[in-house]
Amino acid sequence: MLKKNDELELLITGTTHDGSGVGRHEGFALFVPGAIEGERVQVRVLKLLKNYGFARLLAVLEPSPDRIDSDCSLWPRCGGCVYRQMTYRKELSIKTAAVESCLKKGAGMEHTLPPCLPSPRREGYRNKCQLPVGLDRDGRVVCGYYGKNSHRIVPLQSCSLHPPVFDRIAVSFCRFLESHKISVYSEENQRGLVRHLCLRLAQKTGQIMMTVVINGDRLPHSGQLVDTLTRQFPDIRSIYLNHNRRATNVIMGQECTLLWGEERIVDELCGIRLALSPLSFYQVNRDAAETLYTLAAKMAQLSREDILLDLYCGVGSIGLTMSGQVKEVYGVEVVPTAVEDARKNATLNGIENAQFICGDCKDAVDYFAQNGISPTAVVLDPPRKGCDVHVIDEVTRLAPDRVVMISCNPATMARDVALFAERGYTAQQIQPVDLFPRTSHVECVVLLSKAGD
Repeated sequence: MLKKNDELELLITGTTHDGSGVGRHEGFALFVPGAIEGERVQVRVLKLLKNYGFARLLAVLEPSPDRIDSDCSLWPRCGGCVYRQMTYRKELSIKTAAVESCLKKGAGMEHTLPPCLPSPRREGYRNKCQLPVGLDRDGRVVCGYYGKNSHRIVPLQSCSLHPPVFDRIAVSFCRFLESHKISVYSEENQRGLVRHLCLRLAQKTGQIMMTVVINGDRLPHSGQLVDTLTRQFPDIRSIYLNHNRRATNVIMGQECTLLWGEERIVDELCGIRLALSPLSFYQVNRDAAETLYTLAAKMAQLSREDILLDLYCGVGSIGLTMSGQVKEVYGVEVVPTAVEDARKNATLNGIENAQFICGDCKDAVDYFAQNGISPTAVVLDPPRKGCDVHVIDEVTRLAPDRVVMISCNPATMARDVALFAERGYTAQQIQPVDLFPRTSHVECVVLLSKAGD
């Protein structure tokens, strides 16, 4: 009978979706972060539940040929990366297998998928970071990333996933707060002012947007902060305050105040210029997003006669990049600021065949029915929770020839594939795409067509 703190040898026979190795001791499953399939390891049991448990990796007795030395001083204390200890080839194979497993469990589909498409960049690819701000044990202001399965901040030294300039801005920002005795937020008592530092880089233009999330209305010494940071970092073009006074784990509130600079920064994706505001959704890996959107357009088999419906359209990035291939584009998004951005982006690019509607996606069909519009192709890019079942109902009621779904969550993607199948749309192609190297996340592009087409 296993007990907590027992030490034992274990053969790792599988990998979970979050990168933990899986081994069995007398049939009992143990999850071991950092272990790789095929390895024999020494572990210590940390926690036991009814049907499985968790263990800490103590030593690798027989390493996998895919094991490499991590090049990050914060790994594995930081909760961001889970695949730093293995080759990228192995990481991609795990991600492909994870999608196949979700399809089997969630949609009853046992298919061998094409290999996960690699990201063009594996380091420095993140164009956005959201760093919690707090105090270390010595009372110094720090920002960084949360440790795995905790809200303990691992102070930022350098992160290879985002641009080096983010590290330097973060350090300068923390020293400013400290020198001006500006309080930082405590989740324990919901007191203190500064909660997060959010940075966004438009990688094509080099423009940087900085947003300080505060638990209040104003930031003391904000004028000095602007002078200090813009002098040190001339690529900063925009500094915002975001007001989040709620006792919540949600990072950003809905209210933003421009402290200094331009309302938006501008990036370029698939030849389209995109203006971005603080609350805009934008893919964090721009180069891989070009691969993703190009693949989605190819799957959609677009022609100049098509009327394209872009649901969950955000700032319009997908629909606008496809606008040159179709007759008309209609984007639908529930966030008003995102719709405003989408309309500005259409104007910015001189695109006249795109319209953007502010509203819930499930209500879009009423608009099209009232205006005699019959979309022939639909692109869906839902949040991690997947499509609302009513959205699937309404999309299939419109009876488009093709539906292309871009999903950031294989589990909800599989569920939605099953729901579409119940309504007469079957998955013709499924392609995993890696937008988040070294993390557990993976995107998928799915082509759904009416049965019999």
